[in-house]
Amino acid sequence: MLSQHIGAICKPVVNKRDHITTGQLIGNAEAFVSAPIYSPVNGTVKDIALQSHPVLGRAEAIIIESDEDNSPKQPCPDKFSADFDPRRFLPEQIFDAVRKAGIVGMGGAGFPTSVKIKANPNSPINTIIINGCECEPFITCDYRIMLEWTVQILTGVSLIGRVLNCDNIYIAIEDNKPDAVAAFKQAIQKMPSISGIKVVAVKTKYPQGDERQLIKSIINKNVPTGGIPPMINVLVANVATAAAIAEAVVLDNPLTHRVVTISGGGIKNPGNFYAPVGTSVSYLIELAGGLNNDAVKIILGGPMMGFAIADLSTPITKTGGAITILTEKEIGPAKRGQTPCIRCGRCIEVCPMNLNPTKIAHAAKHNLLETAEEYYMSACIDCGCCTYTCPANIELSGFIKTGKILVARQKKLMPK
Repeated sequence: MLSQHIGAICKPVVNKRDHITTGQLIGNAEAFVSAPIYSPVNGTVKDIALQSHPVLGRAEAIIIESDEDNSPKQPCPDKFSADFDPRRFLPEQIFDAVRKAGIVGMGGAGFPTSVKIKANPNSPINTIIINGCECEPFITCDYRIMLEWTVQILTGVSLIGRVLNCDNIYIAIEDNKPDAVAAFKQAIQKMPSISGIKVVAVKTKYPQGDERQLIKSIINKNVPTGGIPPMINVLVANVATAAAIAEAVVLDNPLTHRVVTISGGGIKNPGNFYAPVGTSVSYLIELAGGLNNDAVKIILGGPMMGFAIADLSTPITKTGGAITILTEKEIGPAKRGQTPCIRCGRCIEVCPMNLNPTKIAHAAKHNLLETAEEYYMSACIDCGCCTYTCPANIELSGFIKTGKILVARQKKLMPK
């Protein structure tokens, strides 16, 4: 996909029938808020055409026919050692490498990482929080890399601290993952250059992985409504993003692969797969043994915040950390039909942002976008708690997501 991040959409820099190689630049944009795209395989450009997109519906993509003799790229945690010193690299080198590699927030947000780590003298970062909270059910991709790529992640974390000249760094991990907490504490003890990094076990509670909730849990600060963490001098980055930064800066590798969790009761052999960005959902499902007979819903992402898809040719993007396949039993018979809102207020009670989801959703449903924005639609973190708790089975978060897309299109921030 040429649209895998917040900001300017990339334009293809290759043509149909071009032969391309692994790591070759295939999509780019001149805008500051953007991230280039690289081929994860050797192959031939079969077409440049519209392709199913989990958020946009349809979007432009470069379709690559992979060569038969491809040597699959392997994870490289063994390339990083405990004696790493981030002072080997100047802040400018780190920023340039991250931007060149096309790294974005891999926890799902998709914001270009180079923009986040660009030093701003008017709003200096004095706290860095590395997000290891994987609070959605079924998803374990970040958990696995925290156990298996610990030193690589810490290398990336130290580079973030170096580029921002900040040594007040926290790694936040949910307290139901004690082995990940122990792995980081042991690794930090063996890395003298980063001994000041603090590992914090936070309460396992959904949606703890949202950056606003995490900031509140770690340093007891609130991000202003509609604002972003740098406004309070905080930067939050995902553990997978930190691992990608280490690869980009130390090994000069662009972001072409990511770990994807394939799970749920509807898949035969659930697991975590190191997959090229752009791999189709159908291919990954096949690798995981195929669907069980009682599979009824396929979601890109987790069951709370993900998007249900019907087209299995939809490709994995840089932010696509999971494919969740649910059975009818897991969805539950109560979720089959929608009834009128009874104004019970349960959605308001569970909203972590203290919004009124019913007001926003009904405004978005009837295309009253100005009204939706008056109720702070942009402050919604898309956690899905409102939909989960609604006794009328109204897809509140779905209407709100649609409202956000419509507003973005009005402002020409997203293609129609």
